Amino acid sequence: MHKSAARSKVVVMGKGSGKSKTAKRDAQQMQRARNVWLSLLATMTGIGGLMYLLDSTPGTRADGVTLPALVAAAGPSSLESVFRLPADMKKNRWKSIVIHHTGSPYATADSLEDQARQMKLKGLGYHFVIGNGNGLDDGELHVGYRWVQQLPGAHSAGKEADWYNNNALGICLVGNGDRGTFTDGQVRRLMQLVDALCDELDIPRENVKLHSQIAPTSSPGRFFPAAQFSERLSGK
Repeated sequence: MHKSAARSKVVVMGKGSGKSKTAKRDAQQMQRARNVWLSLLATMTGIGGLMYLLDSTPGTRADGVTLPALVAAAGPSSLESVFRLPADMKKNRWKSIVIHHTGSPYATADSLEDQARQMKLKGLGYHFVIGNGNGLDDGELHVGYRWVQQLPGAHSAGKEADWYNNNALGICLVGNGDRGTFTDGQVRRLMQLVDALCDELDIPRENVKLHSQIAPTSSPGRFFPAAQFSERLSGK
């Protein structure tokens, strides 16, 4: 009785094998069509919104997103995706911006994340990081998870560290501003980003600070173009 049932089961499966192959071919065709559609959508979208980059960019960490250096040359309008967030943007929260440097000539989003965790932080302390071509591309903008999730930073020191970490956005330039200059691509990208943030969040230009102005540190370094930066801010 058991053997007969087993034989019957095999026969039934054999009769359905043609249908199984047909279903498999149909599924493969549907998958190919889906891939073509996704490729077309990506082409139409271009750089697209922040969520698309989070979901689709190879190598991007789940807790942040990197905008390629190509965007840096495209002008301020290319930063629109920075403001397309999965959470509501807390415009009234952000009162200031603080500029830092990494103090090292090389950095990636992952290496900075690792350093932050070694310092017992929950993750990257800066809201934004701008590359210099060593690790991150020249002018490449990494948007940290603290901005994506609208969380306080862990970037400022000094007597008013608590206020700045809770109310100021931290922007970090890869490089050591005490040993050499930053690249033109970095400075241009920094100007674009600061302008975009100030305009979108109604942050007064006078509230954009170098870390050395609020804490006992040289960051972002003596070679940071402070006069040029200040002149550009005051001209707005």
